[in-house]
Amino acid sequence: MPLVYAGVCSHGPGITARSDQADPDTRDRFYGALRAMGDEIRASGAELLVVVAAEHFANFFMNNMPAFAMGMADAYEGPIEDPDWLKIAPVKVPGDAEASHSLISSVLESVDVAYAEEWKFDHGIMVPLHFLTPAYDLPVVPCNINCQGPPLTPLYRAWAFGEALRSACDSTPRNIALVGTGGISHWPATPDSGKINEPWDRTFMDRWVAQDKEALLSYSDADIYRDAGQGGFEIRTYIAAAAAAGGMGKIAFLEPIPIFATMGVVASKAVT
Repeated sequence: MPLVYAGVCSHGPGITARSDQADPDTRDRFYGALRAMGDEIRASGAELLVVVAAEHFANFFMNNMPAFAMGMADAYEGPIEDPDWLKIAPVKVPGDAEASHSLISSVLESVDVAYAEEWKFDHGIMVPLHFLTPAYDLPVVPCNINCQGPPLTPLYRAWAFGEALRSACDSTPRNIALVGTGGISHWPATPDSGKINEPWDRTFMDRWVAQDKEALLSYSDADIYRDAGQGGFEIRTYIAAAAAAGGMGKIAFLEPIPIFATMGVVASKAVT
């Protein structure tokens, strides 16, 4: 089965930028869970890492905002943010244009997706990679779901994109890991930054673990904005990961870390 691993994790820039301001015990357990996810990805025999993220107006803006986009290059650069602030050194991340071409061609059979041969990674991808593949030795295929510029990609289409990614993975002989990255409730770049709706987050993750498709797709954008902030729109990446994996999930870490302006999340899915 070419998809050999699936999971989700947080990607807030504060995870690295404000590491010295977090409670040390909570921070270290969160970091440990992220590194353990990286160990699991390597142990799975993955030869390629598909990262489903919510890019933050670094490459796509309102003059061209695709519902879905995938990278198709042999290398990518990041972070696009100030590396001294993010505390992640500039690096060239390996890609695989040929493998990306194959995956994109397959996804296009059922979901319209844009592609980009140039893509600078922001914290949405760089923060997870900093922990999951610290040596940057696993080729990456970046994916973006529009979680920023209304009209947003509908949740049921995010599910369809996850299913299309799974079908694409099944069409290749290479072992592939897939990780969805994003926050659940959070209010970035607002006066409410640091606010976390923990009950909402735990309910969402219960549904994610249970692979409850109906419940996962039941949220309206108005409900999300009210209860989880504009950052909550990133649940689309978690929904895509759930659709790709197909199985039940387990949580390795789920705790609020306000100084990171997000819930710390590390969770994986059975691939069925």
